[in-house]
Amino acid sequence: MSMNTNLHGRILHTKLPKSSGLLPLFEAVVNSIHAIEEAGISSDKGKIIVEILRDGQSSLAFDNDNKPGRESVEDIVGFKIIDNGVGFNDVNLESFKTLDSEHKADKGCRGVGRLLWLKVFDRVLVKSIYNAADEKMRRRTFDFTAKAGVTSESDDIATDTAHRETCIHLDGFSKVYREASRKTAETIAKCLFEHCLWYFVRAGGTSTVILKDGSEAINLDQIYENSMHSSAVSETISMKNIDFELTHVKLRSNTTQSHSIAFCAANRLVKEETIKGKVPGLYGRISDETGDFVYSCYVCSPFLDDNVRSERTGFDIDDDVAGLFEDSQISFGEIRDAVIDRAAHHLSDYLHESKRKGRERVEAFASEKAPRYRPILSRIPEDMLAVDPGISDKDLDLLLHKHLAEIERQLLAVGHDIMIPVDDEAWPDYQKRLNEYLATAEDIKKSDLANYVSHRKVILDLLGKAIGRDKDGKYAREDLIHGLLMPMGVDSSQILSDSYNLWLLDERLAFHNYMASDKTINSMPISDSTATKEPDICALNVFDNPILVSEGNKLPLASIVVIEIKRPMRNDAKQGEEKDPIEQALGYLERIRNGSVKTASGRLIPESKDIPGYCYVICDITPTILSRCKLAGLTVTSDHMGYFGYNANFKAYIEVISFDRLVNAAKERNRAFFDKLGLPTN
Repeated sequence: MSMNTNLHGRILHTKLPKSSGLLPLFEAVVNSIHAIEEAGISSDKGKIIVEILRDGQSSLAFDNDNKPGRESVEDIVGFKIIDNGVGFNDVNLESFKTLDSEHKADKGCRGVGRLLWLKVFDRVLVKSIYNAADEKMRRRTFDFTAKAGVTSESDDIATDTAHRETCIHLDGFSKVYREASRKTAETIAKCLFEHCLWYFVRAGGTSTVILKDGSEAINLDQIYENSMHSSAVSETISMKNIDFELTHVKLRSNTTQSHSIAFCAANRLVKEETIKGKVPGLYGRISDETGDFVYSCYVCSPFLDDNVRSERTGFDIDDDVAGLFEDSQISFGEIRDAVIDRAAHHLSDYLHESKRKGRERVEAFASEKAPRYRPILSRIPEDMLAVDPGISDKDLDLLLHKHLAEIERQLLAVGHDIMIPVDDEAWPDYQKRLNEYLATAEDIKKSDLANYVSHRKVILDLLGKAIGRDKDGKYAREDLIHGLLMPMGVDSSQILSDSYNLWLLDERLAFHNYMASDKTINSMPISDSTATKEPDICALNVFDNPILVSEGNKLPLASIVVIEIKRPMRNDAKQGEEKDPIEQALGYLERIRNGSVKTASGRLIPESKDIPGYCYVICDITPTILSRCKLAGLTVTSDHMGYFGYNANFKAYIEVISFDRLVNAAKERNRAFFDKLGLPTN
């Protein structure tokens, strides 16, 4: 007969992900469970056989995670599901022929499960021996296809020896779904068990389900025994006058599942969500007195039954409800949060140790690697610090930075409120608000200072690595070390003061009113010189007076600083400005002095030729460099890692600093800060 609907079109519009190709099989098994219950058969006498049908072409089995199966298996072409339930009697057949049937609405059924059969399989062959209304056994058979609906229908008297049995043959497994589905009997059995787990853990259990694959037979009761850690625990919660039944399940740690919530409809698994990391302290395996286990919570409710999508792949429930219906309509987010809260309560006794280890991980990270977070740890909720003890430094840094940003955001909002007195607010109340604001601000300042000091430690470590040889035995180029002191090709009008690290050389160089890097002198706004010689770094320093940068102020300049950097272990220095770094630095200084130097406002700087100069050469003290230092009349330092002296003709102090001396001196100047934060300096 033809069905009074466009069945083929309905199937085309039925959505089913490729990864859900086994869902029609699972639906058929659940239908068998219902059929056995409808027949009034106890769970210990109900029996369901699932047969895997293969086409005989040998191939290597791969699960959909691309891992090889245990052995070579043949492609799956279909399944047979055989049960001893009530069968296709007249009432059930009429319901089967009616799309969106309400025959089993009391069980949460939507009457569309058979659409999934034809979404994945070419046809379905049904043979059912059932007990008719006249108490006689009858045999009913028919075919079911997308184009023709129910055809080849027959209904005859069964033999005297016949017993009640229904066989659903899902034939012609679609290649698209077959290739994306599990293929070995073991993995299919585990997936079927996980889908039907609620039936196993409920009071009274369920029928025996056996999956057969050739000579191999797997009893799902055995999987249940191997998977269950302990008995399930049930409870009911209510939200906005809607009841939800929660079943807390502990699975053995040898299962492939992770901690999860399973949302069910019509006692079928519909949507599963991991809760790893959503319950404070719930990371990896957890343990009780009998060993490790994995936690799952199964959620059932008539509300979920009424709002499941027809394909049973999700729910038509808004994740968030706001506005007019906020107080009356429940959202999926509210359901999820309530279940997670109950899961946390159910697992609270098992998570103390995990929380303790997570907190220790945070404190160790803040103490040893990221001291900027130490001042604000007390302002982060305790549960937010119950991180996975195995979390990477990167992920932990990102997490703590998120909390720091939120504290700063709240501080900014409170700061604005502090400036606006509240009507009728008593002075003690306002003073309390103000003190809390100032205390938070103080912690943020401590965090900023710790971050600045930590940044210095990182730069020193990078510089220490840069001056050494790489795995190929080569030393770093000048530009790499140059970039650590200051970005190349920019000046101080383009970068912030904390973007360069001249404190490595001299703390006073952190304060300046102009800096240029790798630029010709005529491109610098401080000079009208047309010379094209390029100093590595040129800085014009002023007295320590913050108003010096203000436009229109004329203040005496303190000094001009020129810095020259050479590649580590370079040993080719000789006479001439192109080869002698000392001559190079003095030449740069002289060209600056010969320019018409102006302030930021364009005013000439008086007597710029008499401004004292400081020339720093950063290089290793190789034999050729040592020779140039002696010829320049410089004095060796006490550690023999540098030279210094004053050139009266150039009115310039000259210092040649080895890379090792540069790093060591910077570490010594900052050691007290590093020690205060607990940062290692070796």
